[in-house]
Amino acid sequence: MIVAALAGGALSVLLALLAIRWFDRPERPALLTSELVAPCIFLFRQNRLIDATAPAQAIMDTCPSGDLTGLKSWLTRHFDGLDGLDDHGTGIELLGKSGTGSARLRLLAEPAADGALRLTLVRPDAEAAGIVVDSLSQQAMEEELSLLRGMLNHAPAMIARRDKDGQVIWANARYLAAAERRMNDETSWPLPDFIEIDPNSTASDGARRARVDAAGIAYWFDCHEQEDDHGSTVYALPADATVRAEQSLREILQTLTKTFADLPIGLAIFDRERQLQLFNPALIDLTGLSAAFLSSRPSLFSVLDQLRELRMVPEPRDYRSWRKQITTLESAASAGHHVETWSLPGGRTYRVTGRPHPGGAVAFLFEDITSEITLARKFRAELTFGAQVLDGLDEALIVFNAVGQVVTTNQSYQKLWGDPPERINEALRIWRGDWDEAPGLERLEEELHREDCSGEGHGVLFGPDRSGVLAWTVRALPGGKRMLRFSQTSAAPTKNALVEERPTLLKDDRPESLRG
Repeated sequence: MIVAALAGGALSVLLALLAIRWFDRPERPALLTSELVAPCIFLFRQNRLIDATAPAQAIMDTCPSGDLTGLKSWLTRHFDGLDGLDDHGTGIELLGKSGTGSARLRLLAEPAADGALRLTLVRPDAEAAGIVVDSLSQQAMEEELSLLRGMLNHAPAMIARRDKDGQVIWANARYLAAAERRMNDETSWPLPDFIEIDPNSTASDGARRARVDAAGIAYWFDCHEQEDDHGSTVYALPADATVRAEQSLREILQTLTKTFADLPIGLAIFDRERQLQLFNPALIDLTGLSAAFLSSRPSLFSVLDQLRELRMVPEPRDYRSWRKQITTLESAASAGHHVETWSLPGGRTYRVTGRPHPGGAVAFLFEDITSEITLARKFRAELTFGAQVLDGLDEALIVFNAVGQVVTTNQSYQKLWGDPPERINEALRIWRGDWDEAPGLERLEEELHREDCSGEGHGVLFGPDRSGVLAWTVRALPGGKRMLRFSQTSAAPTKNALVEERPTLLKDDRPESLRG
């Protein structure tokens, strides 16, 4: 009896609690539910919207039309397989094309009373608690957040966010990796701020240069800092290649500057506007132009006018022709390699060379060739004098080099044998004439081709047309050269003189028509 009484009491209490919950239940519409957390439900009859929750009505307001066709155009961007919505008799369930986890949408289509179609946009993990109004916005935000995180972590730059106190409160993956290298993989919070920007360093694009040392290696960055009301964001772009290029350029410029300073040739480089951009000290020494005048970057014609006043250009007959000549020099130099020789009034001689440079620039080189011209003139005078001495000799003289080419002859040789030959074989044919064999010629040929060049060789030979006997002498010269001299002799040809080695050469072997 006691057990029955206790069971009856418990049942009475339970029924009372259920009655209280039933009477405290809020009023609900018969068709759609409206709560503080509202679901996204559409109700269509014959493709016409008859009711919708507030989130669903917000979506319909963005559709091209306020019917089911307009909603389909919006749903196409998020779902595939919407053709089944036309069949109101069966329910279908579709999953969204994008989004993962809680951000992935689900579309439920099910028939309602009186042939209506009810569409519900739900999120799988919020199905029991109701769908929040901004579930679609949350999906877009989560997708955008994932995209932005990936972009920042894969950015080829270190990015750090500082608060108002200068503490690093956020950094991307590249910054974190650099912090771990500096701290031996012991990263602590807050993160260290190791990007020390030099306020006096500025890159070409307005960024400021920063140096970061890690594991004994110096890394350079071009830093862009953006400040706002809550702190600042620093974007550190790698600048190691730029720093190396700048350092290499400075070293090249220093080398070129030292080289230009030591050159004995005056150098003047004009830009495309023909303004002087670069010169070396040799230009001042050669032209007499002042350093102050050249440092003012004068124009090309100003430089040439100043040279004319200093009498450092060839004196023309009239100023107009000189200006025209200078214009020709400038245009020729800009088109290609151009060289002129200036004979100055003071006896000095300059070689002026114009060369085009990239970008329309022109470089002029001034070289003092006075000593070279003087040496060349002296050398030509000595050659002329030596030729005059050789031409004054009565002996016919011809010189061969080591390979048998004729080096020189004198006027006596040309009078005796005619025009000088080019090689020794041609000379032998001229000396033989129209005879099959010329007495003494074989001995002369052997002497000219003898490998032992020491001493002298002597002999006799019939002259042109057998008019007389010539005494010849072969003398060795330095460098394998040989000098052959022919001299007239009044002695009659004898057996011992002409055919000591070959007596048969005394026989007159000329043709019958030439015999006297």
